[in-house]
Amino acid sequence: MSFWKPGTVAPGSSADRVPESENVVISSPFEQRTTLPIHKHRDKLLYSVEKYGAVIIVGQTGCGKTTQLPQFLYEAGWGSEGRIIACTQPRRVAATSVAARVAAEMGTTLGREVGYTIRFEDVSDKEKTRILYLTDGMLFRELLVDPLLSRYSVIMVDEVHERSVHTDLLLGMLKKIRRKRPELRIIVSSATMDANYFLNYFTSDTSPEEATIISLEGRMFPVQVAYMNNPVPDYVRASAELAWNINSQRGSGDILIFLTGREDIDRCIDELSERIPLLPPGATRLSLLPLHAGLSTDEQLKVFMPAEKGHRKLIISTNIAEASVTIEGIRYVIDSGFVKIRVYNPTAAMSSLVVVPTSKAAATQRAGRAGRTSNGVCYRLYTKSEFDALPTTTPPEISRSDLTSLILQLKALGVDDLMKFPWVTPPPTETVIRALEILSASTLITDNGYLSHTGAQIAECPIEHNIAKMLFASKDFQCGEEILTIAAMTSVQNVFIIPDGAPGALAELERRKFTAEEGDHLTLLNAYNAFIRYGKSSSWCKNHALSFKAMSRAVSIRSQLKKYMIRFNLPVTSCEGDAKRLRQCLVSGYWQNSARLQPDGTYISTHGNKILHVHPSSVLFTRQTSSKWIIFHEIEETYQTKISILTSIDPDWLLNYGYQYSVNRNT
Repeated sequence: MSFWKPGTVAPGSSADRVPESENVVISSPFEQRTTLPIHKHRDKLLYSVEKYGAVIIVGQTGCGKTTQLPQFLYEAGWGSEGRIIACTQPRRVAATSVAARVAAEMGTTLGREVGYTIRFEDVSDKEKTRILYLTDGMLFRELLVDPLLSRYSVIMVDEVHERSVHTDLLLGMLKKIRRKRPELRIIVSSATMDANYFLNYFTSDTSPEEATIISLEGRMFPVQVAYMNNPVPDYVRASAELAWNINSQRGSGDILIFLTGREDIDRCIDELSERIPLLPPGATRLSLLPLHAGLSTDEQLKVFMPAEKGHRKLIISTNIAEASVTIEGIRYVIDSGFVKIRVYNPTAAMSSLVVVPTSKAAATQRAGRAGRTSNGVCYRLYTKSEFDALPTTTPPEISRSDLTSLILQLKALGVDDLMKFPWVTPPPTETVIRALEILSASTLITDNGYLSHTGAQIAECPIEHNIAKMLFASKDFQCGEEILTIAAMTSVQNVFIIPDGAPGALAELERRKFTAEEGDHLTLLNAYNAFIRYGKSSSWCKNHALSFKAMSRAVSIRSQLKKYMIRFNLPVTSCEGDAKRLRQCLVSGYWQNSARLQPDGTYISTHGNKILHVHPSSVLFTRQTSSKWIIFHEIEETYQTKISILTSIDPDWLLNYGYQYSVNRNT
């Protein structure tokens, strides 16, 4: 594997460089705080927050903006008289890890003065918490309960450069709230963003004194960047080989690999696990740590713990580690050059996960992970010419997302005229029109575009509108008990653990004990019921090829969703094994995601005529001939368009949903 090295600094990086000799040992949290670059800007930041409605902060990762600024505000009195200082993050691992760090620095227990809130998990105290870290989606949902966010004095929207859908919508709502609550302060921060773009956004239609920009220098060590001489045919295998060579030939320091998703990460870990027994005595051992959104909070937080003596951490991550979190000790970064993003096709009314080349901005962020605590090296598994051809940034999520659930929530907030909403970046017109059509077909909005009674209730549920619609439809089909379980099980990832090779064959035999001939939704239901029946045991899960962490999280999610069913007077009754009623209820939510069998064994989507392949993880993978019509949960695109979590249905059931959509029943 050959590289060439055009320079010693990550392209595009403008951070101040700190010589390695200046890396001093800090003896206390307070001393550590005072050495961060943001500390000398404390007075200027507090003055700006006092004077301006919106403060736009640009500062390299590591300058301390996420951990220190909320503390500055707290010390200056912005958390007095019951007020709360909020800091939003686009990812839950960032919200949880930063909250833990700040609580430790302040000498308090996490969940008291400092807390966090993420979907299905709240570690905060309504009376005592004054600094609250939460995902941008959670704060946006809070608007449904408190449209003016009256309990907050300052709201800091962090990592704005990622331009998640909820970040954009939250900024739009905060701009509206400022007109009615001028005492509310907004802070927008990021390591890389077009600050003038956001300055113009906040000052348009208002005073030029509404917002200001503050730039903070970062603290980075030099990062040497190495490119491939030739493209690699398999970036997962190349990543594993390179990490192995680094461990054998290079000095101390942890390794971070950027891959696209859970499957890539698991394959990379398998490749490395096979090699670990070959390490000679006395060699540095490797601690393999995955990092992706499907892990529990405790599993994600493991990457922040120091490696054991004689070990080196090797973290295999999705783009979750690009900017939202800072992992100390990383000295080597391996960048595959790819990322998995969600893309919506409004013509077919379908969302899919697509693997695409990363952007220059993201590649620069990845390289910067290696320069946090010492000189580092970033190995890019692509050529310099391929880097030059990358797009500058990743398009905002709102330009490539299904907005159906989000528009439902906007309408629940009283935003009926979408044209007048202060979008940071306006979404595509076709996407908005398609979302309104689907909401109308689902009877969640009226013909005049106003929220229906059911639509208002579904907007409050912390799940996608189609899954929530099934919970409400379960009353008609008398299957609330089962639909509640299925809704929880589809909210977690990788319930079954099926490794490659002989162990995988044994695991597959175990999974067949839960298999329902109707498909994956009922198979997940069987697995959950068995897990509950046998005492929620981790050893039982291990013996039956199930993930104890995933199953435990499903139990927690189900418990919280059940509260919404009780709140809306939805009976939690059982269909007593009536699979037909249960599948009819599934169609009420998944009617958009329906498809019919083709002679060659593939499926074609009912809406959009897209060719679909069954994912190998589905129990229907080898049973297509007996399932002429199916509904599915998710699409993923790699070299093929694959659908996962399938259930066979009767096409006549589709006629009750999506009234303005024609169903081609030619079989």
